[in-house]
Amino acid sequence: MKISVHEAEKLSLEEIGRFVEASEGIRFESEKREPVYTWVEQVLCQQQYQRRGKVARGLLRRYLEKMTGLSRAQVTRLIGRYVASGRVRATVYRRHRFVQRYSRADIELLAAVDEAHESLSGPATRRILEREYQQYGKQEYARLAAISVSHLYNLRQHRRYRERRLNYVKTRPTAVSIGERRRPEPQGQPGYLRVDTVHQGDLPAAKGVYHINAVDEVTQGQIVAATERISEAYLEPVLAAMGSVKYFV
Repeated sequence: MKISVHEAEKLSLEEIGRFVEASEGIRFESEKREPVYTWVEQVLCQQQYQRRGKVARGLLRRYLEKMTGLSRAQVTRLIGRYVASGRVRATVYRRHRFVQRYSRADIELLAAVDEAHESLSGPATRRILEREYQQYGKQEYARLAAISVSHLYNLRQHRRYRERRLNYVKTRPTAVSIGERRRPEPQGQPGYLRVDTVHQGDLPAAKGVYHINAVDEVTQGQIVAATERISEAYLEPVLAAMGSVKYFV
């Protein structure tokens, strides 16, 4: 059964006693916590709970239990709050929050390290952070130098890390097959060539050429040519010129 508690706090102590006896078999039920707590405070203040004797306090306790539908232990706690502070208010729950150890700058620094080293494993990254602080004395790595591998992975999931971290994948050229790599089988006939390429090496101001070495599998005749790049456009005229040499004909 639900009932409004409006004006019920104004009853006298005698009226409260008669009400409790008359409603022995009835149980009331409250709906919202805030109005109930306010009403309990009003009753305790109206009846001057702290000035009452033991019998009157017991009667008021039973009255509060009856009208609010709260348990004896709950009513006892509310009365305790009233006695301590003169108020009955709901306790605001505050979630415990751990102190943030790693700052925004630390997270951005970790992202920069991962970007420079292409996101190595956790243990390898942690070793880099240790060396930056312990071996090279960079103070900005002081906190990250002691980070655990598991927490390092946690920071990699942080929103600021994802905003700072940029992964660029370079466009890879499409491979075009311009020849078949297999051993020639001349069966005693000349004209089957074994072709190898060797890069000369790059110079400070220019890129080195590729040397093309062709050897006849039967006669062991050899000729060497050069080309700027290893691609169909560059190799085709070079190989055609090499094949036309009378040495191989």
